[in-house]
Amino acid sequence: MKITIDEIKKISSCAKLIFKEDELEKMTRDFEKILNNFDTNDSLNLEDINLDNFDRVNSEFRKDEIEVFKDKKKLFRNTKSMREENIEVPKLIE
Repeated sequence: MKITIDEIKKISSCAKLIFKEDELEKMTRDFEKILNNFDTNDSLNLEDINLDNFDRVNSEFRKDEIEVFKDKKKLFRNTKSMREENIEVPKLIE
């Protein structure tokens, strides 16, 4: 699938990302490769494959154990802004 730089500019604008011209060219090539992989997957014949089966060997998960983290200062040391006991984040929706 052919992707243009203008399409990447539109996508990056929607995501509020800014790229330099050389980054746009690289992003265009990378995005095109990703979409070509989907085209390849679409062309595969999967009629003989039962998609309900999965690897039973790797189906075990660890048990969830509840653990209270007591050192709140250490837990939130990388946050930029706190409001009481909550992490304050910038507004995302305009």
